[in-house]
Amino acid sequence: MKTPKQIAPLVHDGLIDEVVRSLKSGKEASVYVVRCNGEIRCAKVYKESNKRGFRQSVLYQEGRKVRSSRRARAIEKGSRYGRQEQEDAWQNAEVDALYRLAAAGVRVPQPYGFFGGVLLMELVTDDEGNAAPRLNDVDLTAEQAREYHRKIIAQIVLMLCDGIVHGDLSEYNVLLGGDGPVIIDLPQAVDAAGNNNAAMMLERDVDNMAAYFGRFAPELLTTQYGKEMWRLYKSGELHPETELTGRFISHDKPADVRGVMRAIDAARKENEERLRYERG
Repeated sequence: MKTPKQIAPLVHDGLIDEVVRSLKSGKEASVYVVRCNGEIRCAKVYKESNKRGFRQSVLYQEGRKVRSSRRARAIEKGSRYGRQEQEDAWQNAEVDALYRLAAAGVRVPQPYGFFGGVLLMELVTDDEGNAAPRLNDVDLTAEQAREYHRKIIAQIVLMLCDGIVHGDLSEYNVLLGGDGPVIIDLPQAVDAAGNNNAAMMLERDVDNMAAYFGRFAPELLTTQYGKEMWRLYKSGELHPETELTGRFISHDKPADVRGVMRAIDAARKENEERLRYERG
């Protein structure tokens, strides 16, 4: 097939031998099957910010470190330079998360390098060597659903123990590889300790998984693993080997007025950012 213009420099430099075929085009990137030094891998090409369906919400940006105060000010002002810096930070967030999580033992695609907006990584395959399907493309038995749900919860625990929350986890960004579920798409990953929205995002990730697997094993719909693991994480009691119950006893407490105000302020800033992007 014709080499995409973003990949052409990597072919010229010998990092990629050839582009075999297009694998998928999503809301934030296009993925291609490529050959590198005789091995089959995939190349994720990020779309320009104005062509993506997923906006860089301020809810995800909170707590992310910027390389310098100058860059931070530019991002805050929304200048052209600032938007490019924000775009670079968005892409690098996934690269950094993949390397961290792979080192921590989380089942994510193995990264092989990031070059000019193109992420080279492992092509996840099924038992027959074909590109692994996403969870939303498969039908499961109740037994399979329980087993895969158990594995996903274990992976989320590993991520949280390493201080990372996926932030957008669903059946659309989990692949079913030959060795089980593989978590993908991490540019919106957040710092569990540095983002005030991390608990909400964690619970949403876990609830999304329960809702999907609950289609095949309905008893999973009533589990509360997200609340349970966040409580253990906050108290320093969450470890990779922690045995969770899926149950959580809540205690009534006064409304979190500050938390509500933070969410309102974040929504306001997100709207202001959207308007700046639309004005160019």
